[in-house]
Amino acid sequence: MKRLFAIALVLLPVMQVKAAPAVNVSLVPDVALYGRSTRIEGFILNVWGENPQKAFALGLVNGSTGDSSGLSLAVIANYAEDYTGAHLGFVNWAKGSFTGLQWGAINYAQSLHGLQLGFVNFARRVDSGIQIGFINFISENKTWFNEFPDALAPFFFIANWRF
Repeated sequence: MKRLFAIALVLLPVMQVKAAPAVNVSLVPDVALYGRSTRIEGFILNVWGENPQKAFALGLVNGSTGDSSGLSLAVIANYAEDYTGAHLGFVNWAKGSFTGLQWGAINYAQSLHGLQLGFVNFARRVDSGIQIGFINFISENKTWFNEFPDALAPFFFIANWRF
C-alpha cells in the first residue's frame, strides 16, 4: 500500500493536465478573465483582447498572439502573429503568416496563403493566394505579367495573385 501511495505521489504532477479556458472576456489585454499569455480555446468577447487562441473572437479589436486559429470578427481591427482561419474586420493585420480569408477595408499579411477581399490588400510574400479589391499589392511579384498566369503584377486593380 505504501508503494502505491509513493507511486501516486510521483505520478500526480505528471498526470495533471490543465485544459485551456473555453471562454474569455476582455476590456483590454490586462483587464480580462485570463491574461494575455493564456491560450483560449472556445469563445472570446473583447472590447480589446489579445491571447493565443483557437477560438471564435468577437469584439472591437481582436488580437491573436503566437500560432492562433479560428474566426475573428471585429468592428475595428483584427491583428495576429501567425493565424489560420478568417479575419473579418475594418482592418486585418497579420505580422507573420496568414492562411485563410481576410475580409475588410484594409488587409495586410506578411506571408499569405489564401484570399484577401478588401479596398486595399497588401501581402509581402504569397505562397498561394489571390487578392480582390480596388488596389492590390504583392511585393514578391517583381515584374508585370512576366510570370503570367502564375503571378500577375507588383500591384494591380480589381485582382492580383501568385500561385
